[in-house]
Amino acid sequence: MTYGQIAKHSGSPRGARQVVRILHSMSQKYNLPWHRVVNSKGEIGIQDEEGFLQQKNALEEEGITFIRDRKIDLNMFQYEPIPVLEKADVDLI
Repeated sequence: MTYGQIAKHSGSPRGARQVVRILHSMSQKYNLPWHRVVNSKGEIGIQDEEGFLQQKNALEEEGITFIRDRKIDLNMFQYEPIPVLEKADVDLI
């Protein structure tokens, strides 16, 4: 997923930067799969070499291949969650 996708599905479509901050500050404490989140271009956004390599290695261990050093093919690997039905939608079924 991308940071923007998470923000959108969380109800804050313009909150991608907030997602970055939350993942950075809470991933270790809550065991969040931070390594599975990339930017909207499909690139690893971490600038420091150690963090970049940690994320890239974790993705590669899960079978993700890179089309360039920092970039994955979002058409191939991007996760799109199934929309959750609202209570009003369920009542119509």
